[in-house]
Amino acid sequence: MVDLSIRYDDQVVTRLGFGAMRITGPGIWGPPPDRERALEVLRRAVALGVDFIDTADSYGPAVSEELIREALHPYGHVRIATKAGLLRTGPDQWHPCGRPEYLRQQCELSLRRLGVASLDLFQLHRIDPQVPAEEQFGVLADLRTEGKVRAVGLSEVSVAQIEAARRIVPIATVQNLYNVTNRASEAVVDHCEAQGIAFLPWFPLAAGRLTQPGGALDQMASARGVTVGQLSLAWLLARSPVMLPIPGTGRIDHLEENWAAREVILEPEDYARLSAMGGADSSSTSERS
Repeated sequence: MVDLSIRYDDQVVTRLGFGAMRITGPGIWGPPPDRERALEVLRRAVALGVDFIDTADSYGPAVSEELIREALHPYGHVRIATKAGLLRTGPDQWHPCGRPEYLRQQCELSLRRLGVASLDLFQLHRIDPQVPAEEQFGVLADLRTEGKVRAVGLSEVSVAQIEAARRIVPIATVQNLYNVTNRASEAVVDHCEAQGIAFLPWFPLAAGRLTQPGGALDQMASARGVTVGQLSLAWLLARSPVMLPIPGTGRIDHLEENWAAREVILEPEDYARLSAMGGADSSSTSERS
């Protein structure tokens, strides 16, 4: 039986969260087309048992955090993770910004929007190549020391970058693109498991030709009476005890479908067959975590 709980830093959560990027407008820009539905999705997630919600200052921007507060504050046992480090200049436009004063400003704004005194998890959305990495890690360490954040995470990083950051600040989580058909972060997953760092795979549902009607994943899912998405999430949960998928959606039916993946048990031969698909179809994507 797969253990469905995970500890990061000193916080324990269920090992299937919710990514709150898709509750914003098209292009992750502006308010959602249906605000009430977005609020309903958030509330339904928590009602199902989700206790870890991942967002970012750049989702909207600001819109996702504001909706989370409106729907769920005070949060009780639910942990809210947010991120900073990407500027937005329009729909589907993202630009790294890791200046220490900017990261500190965004932390303060997230505290205000979410209505908390300390962020459960504050993640560097991208390492800005134009700013010395140690300066970016340093401000995260300062914010943690000051009590403004409880735990620190990184996104889209290599093993070397994780270790460089850990020399300056404890790293509780890493969030990279990873799924059944895209294994570019395989070494990072293994490293996180060895170091006890929670790994949050963004874009956790497999994509590409293997998922299309008649494709290998579709055939496996159909034979087991589950969806391709549920099969993808079940594989992730079986892949490593530090895996914390955060599938996102703006629809309650998709939310419930994803949550039901917790009940999908993979036989060893199924897991091996899915694992063998790694790299077979690493289709590119413009999605952002």
